[in-house]
Amino acid sequence: MAESLHTVTTLPTVRRPGCPFDPPTELLEARRHGPLSHYTFPGGKPGWLVTGYDLVRSVLADPRFSARKELMLHPTIDYGDIELSPAPPGEFLFMDEPRHGRYRKPLTGKFTARRIRLLAERLQEITEEQLDAMEKTGPPVDLVTAFAKRVPAITMGEILGVPHEDRDTFQELVDAFRNMEAPRDDLRAAYTATQEHLAELVAAKRAHPTDDVLSDLTGSDLTDEELVGVALILLAAGFDTTMHMLALGTFALLRNPDQLAALRDDPDLTDRAVEELLRYLSVGKTFMRTALEDVELGGRTIEAGQPLILSYNTANRDPERYAEPHVLDLQRKGGGHLAFGHGIHQCLGQQLARVQLRVAFPALLNRFPTLRLAVPAEEIVLRPEVDIADVHGVKSLPVAWDT
Repeated sequence: MAESLHTVTTLPTVRRPGCPFDPPTELLEARRHGPLSHYTFPGGKPGWLVTGYDLVRSVLADPRFSARKELMLHPTIDYGDIELSPAPPGEFLFMDEPRHGRYRKPLTGKFTARRIRLLAERLQEITEEQLDAMEKTGPPVDLVTAFAKRVPAITMGEILGVPHEDRDTFQELVDAFRNMEAPRDDLRAAYTATQEHLAELVAAKRAHPTDDVLSDLTGSDLTDEELVGVALILLAAGFDTTMHMLALGTFALLRNPDQLAALRDDPDLTDRAVEELLRYLSVGKTFMRTALEDVELGGRTIEAGQPLILSYNTANRDPERYAEPHVLDLQRKGGGHLAFGHGIHQCLGQQLARVQLRVAFPALLNRFPTLRLAVPAEEIVLRPEVDIADVHGVKSLPVAWDT
């Protein structure tokens, strides 16, 4: 007789007081009971919570588990009898093959490690420009608005070919439709406004192509509507996660001064440090899949149609994968974390994100060697995690330094 499984009744999002970098206690407790738990979705639909590294990775690599938007139940919202809609054209993050490949394939050559390395010099310039502005303003500053938000926003603006005069507008629009605290009507309005601005940008690139990814894509067979969807995914994913990695990563380093000192003193540690911060923080914490057929997973049968919640943050803290998983250790050897996912949906812009982090963290720490929190750590407010798609981060990070 199979051993009974742990059951999780609600998907927790609240982190323990004083532990802003650790997954919620209930998720860690679920992992201690095993890598797979029962989860009952709103409305009574039976499903699963996957918290172990090996099982999360296995699901992500298995085409029998679907990423299609119309199959994804929300873990905390009961949609009742409402029929869910497929992802709009171009938004390939929520599609299976072959539809997914139609949009991803034209992009694969745009974000190779080699191409991103060629951007490193420009990324260094962007980073230094923001640090210059911070230094000119003087302490204290909010690192989120002064640095963490600006670096990826400018970078993604240049990659997509957003005119310089429009970049603040695009940043505000992305902020608005990613603000899960806002009323739903406001979110829909912001999403629509972003689509409209991107449609204007696509039309401009078709008429007058420039040296950027969006202009390159106008030479493919993708329609304007599809290009808007692709651009929306790139803009949101490339901006939001990197912004929160920069801010939350700096917060984590400031709370671990020995690790901060090691990174500042040893430039050769940078690559390993970035991988450890990605593992430790796992800002993109949760994703969904749905079984297309009966599948054996972890000794259990996942029935066709059953939804799964994949907990990246507990998978990346799995003690069967990592020794002392809750310790930030920039000397940790061996990567393989799931911060960028795995399988066909593994983050397309992961090399770009890595280069931005490899450039930004050392530059920030070297420019301001006395960087510190400007308020007690307990007063740093975390970004509310009210939706499964929320990225973990801080709302603001007041910092200061000696002048």
